[in-house]
Amino acid sequence: MGTVSMRDMLRLVFHFGHQTRYWNPKMKPFIFGARNKVHIINLEKTVPMFNEALAELNKIASRKGKSFSLVLNALQAKR
Repeated sequence: MGTVSMRDMLRLVFHFGHQTRYWNPKMKPFIFGARNKVHIINLEKTVPMFNEALAELNKIASRKGKSFSLVLNALQAKR
């Protein structure tokens, strides 16, 4: 599996977070802002960390001869 770009994340609507009233203050460094009472995730921070996690999953899967699936559980992902 390759890497994920910011364009990919935008297309898959990764940048929409939870409603602003349900936020965890520990997430503040990763929140870009808010729009229509929904937090917008900072993809500049998300993309490199997501790709690092993918690389680690690939390393583990190849070592053990296994595969994995990523499942999106959002209405926007169905588009």
